[in-house]
Amino acid sequence: MSQIILAGIFGLLFGFILHKSGASNPQHIINMLRLKDFRLAKIILLSIGFSSLLLFVLSSLGVIDAHFSVKTAYVGVIVGGLIFGIGWAISGFCPGTSVAAIGAGGKDAFIFIGGGLIGAFLFMLVYGSIKNTALFDKLFGGKATLANTGVEKYTTLIENVPASYVAGGIALLFIALAFALPEKLED
Repeated sequence: MSQIILAGIFGLLFGFILHKSGASNPQHIINMLRLKDFRLAKIILLSIGFSSLLLFVLSSLGVIDAHFSVKTAYVGVIVGGLIFGIGWAISGFCPGTSVAAIGAGGKDAFIFIGGGLIGAFLFMLVYGSIKNTALFDKLFGGKATLANTGVEKYTTLIENVPASYVAGGIALLFIALAFALPEKLED
């Protein structure tokens, strides 16, 4: 029960941070995706970079026991990601920001959440007829990692480089991009 309470507290904190950063305002998201305003992009890049770097450093030092799960890559994940991105660009919401927007009184987020639930229901209805299509073809042999994790059962795309180096490099790149991006493009 304490894990549910802790998850609720972290969820409320996350929603509060989303709202305070402007991510629950769909116009801020749309402006970011139109490459007009990079303030949210800077926050997103810095957050992902810093938290990833912290996670991998603490895991490498043995301070935390991080269980990294390698998921199977499917063609449908790419297609679904494109559909998700288009919906995000049109609405200015993603699942997390829509819930934060409802918490802030945004009524339009209810439409977004309703659309997502309808889409999930429709996927459930058609799943049986599409489960044997190319959407479920595995990419890179199924479970694949970018770099060497030391687990031989996964396909490794970059053989001779430890995963912590690649992950650390990507995290540092995200942090550098966060500082390098301007807040807005000049008109």
